[in-house]
Amino acid sequence: MRTILKMGLAGACLAALATATAQAGDVAPMDVKFTDDGVMASLTGVAGDAAKGREVFSNRKLGNCLACHVNAEQKEHSFHGEVGPPLDGAADRYSEAELRAIVINSKQALTDKTIMPGFYSLKLGVRVNKKFAGKTILTAQQVEDVVAYLSTLKE
Repeated sequence: MRTILKMGLAGACLAALATATAQAGDVAPMDVKFTDDGVMASLTGVAGDAAKGREVFSNRKLGNCLACHVNAEQKEHSFHGEVGPPLDGAADRYSEAELRAIVINSKQALTDKTIMPGFYSLKLGVRVNKKFAGKTILTAQQVEDVVAYLSTLKE
């Protein structure tokens, strides 16, 4: 009986941990609906803030997008990576729904061969530090903010 109770409590704790990054009303990472056209619905129901998204994009402890992508719009930052494609004109190439899907989980949106992490996924890869296990890299609102920022990147 005690073992069953512990297992039930452990399961409840895991479920709570999995949704810890989602605020009330946010779509939980495991409930995101992908379609062939991307992720159509906002994760938060609140419009993204492009200025905040720009900050998340360049923040080395959050999005860290510049580690892999060139972005001429952020030329004030040095050391843009060249692993991923340049993001100049990203809004001309992808719809908002496609951008959202790529940021949420690039492996599901593009290919499982990509090294880009899923920023709103609980599948973070192998050998994940214990303090990051069961958590997303970005919050739902940060994803929406980054998508709003990427939607401004036109040629």
